[in-house]
Amino acid sequence: MAGSGLGAVFRVPEFRIIWGAELFSIAGDQLARVALAVLVYGRTGSALWATVAYALTFLPALLGGVLLSGFADRYRRREVMIASDVARAVLVAAMAIPGLPLWALCGLLVVVVLLGSPHTAAQGALYPEILRGELYERGLAVRQITSQTAQLVGFASGGLLVAAVSPAVALLGNAVSFALSAVVVRVGVADRPRPGSADDAPAPGSVGGLRGVLAGLVEIATDPRRRALVVLAWLVGWYVVPEALAAPYADQLGAGPAVVGLLMAADPLGSVLGAWLFVRFVPAATRPRLIGVMAVAAGIPLVLCALRPGLPLTLVLWGVSGMLSTAYLLQTQASFVRATPDAGRGRAIGVAASGIIAAQGGAVLIGGLFADAWDPATAVAVAGVIGAVLSLGGAIAWHCANATTLPATQRPTPAR
Repeated sequence: MAGSGLGAVFRVPEFRIIWGAELFSIAGDQLARVALAVLVYGRTGSALWATVAYALTFLPALLGGVLLSGFADRYRRREVMIASDVARAVLVAAMAIPGLPLWALCGLLVVVVLLGSPHTAAQGALYPEILRGELYERGLAVRQITSQTAQLVGFASGGLLVAAVSPAVALLGNAVSFALSAVVVRVGVADRPRPGSADDAPAPGSVGGLRGVLAGLVEIATDPRRRALVVLAWLVGWYVVPEALAAPYADQLGAGPAVVGLLMAADPLGSVLGAWLFVRFVPAATRPRLIGVMAVAAGIPLVLCALRPGLPLTLVLWGVSGMLSTAYLLQTQASFVRATPDAGRGRAIGVAASGIIAAQGGAVLIGGLFADAWDPATAVAVAGVIGAVLSLGGAIAWHCANATTLPATQRPTPAR
């Protein structure tokens, strides 16, 4: 990365610290997802239960966004991140207790995901303070690429580690990743005062809890452009279904835990390539026009899983879907931020992000029902069909919303 390009963000010491801490957590999370998929499917033999456990790594984030994200505006953000990491390290370590009942395992998982919401909110609020001007957008692009790379490493190595050791040891590895994140943030991030500490009042215009979520939804729903963008972003959940079904899909192929990790890694690998190729070779002015096309196209490779391809072709199909879905999601997020006024940007982004996570959880849960009713390959194909058909409606809405000339402030920024 050139110093004048994406690599410029690494000149900011605090960005390097938060970026590194986030990589620890992401890699640990992917390791835990592989472990949970193998652990739950091994105990129950049910594709539905395996996807329930996977969905629980997403669904509670919506509730956490409503109830807990406000802590990032009430307390010092560095301390919110540290407290969240420490609590999650303890809870994930408890999940590794041998013989822990399945209901207790799922309950601890829900709390772990809930505690991720204030951490994410605090981290997201810190980035604009750390990265000024154009560095902020570059930082978002770097995080997209590197987070997907961390997921790839976590999934690929997770399958091998779970096969070599045990799911409990893998969960302990995730606990260690949270602890490392807390230490790195404590040492390398400045201790800024909490928002509004000068007069003990919340930041102007801030609305928390359910009122804040409802206000954010109203703002998005009444803006045709942002409404189309957020719908398309939420539909990416259908393209996450293959990851959730990796364990039963591998079983259908007659493979073991190592292949589960490879299948889970296919989408993140495609995501890394998709993000880089899209930013590198597609002109900035063209990217918004491709959002709908890529959203629909991302479902087509998954539809082909109905033909029962072998492992190599399945990895290719899942990877191509990941390339297309990540490229369109990246541009959807960028266009959404540009279309959102600065005064309400944080709340709008929080609502949209919570919706993406909840949509992913809901889609994979439905995918599990499909897999139990039919088989994993058919479930993946049906998820691809649903994602492509619904995305077509979102693409039409996006096209109609852009029928008029965009204001200059909402035009794509030049390629760098």
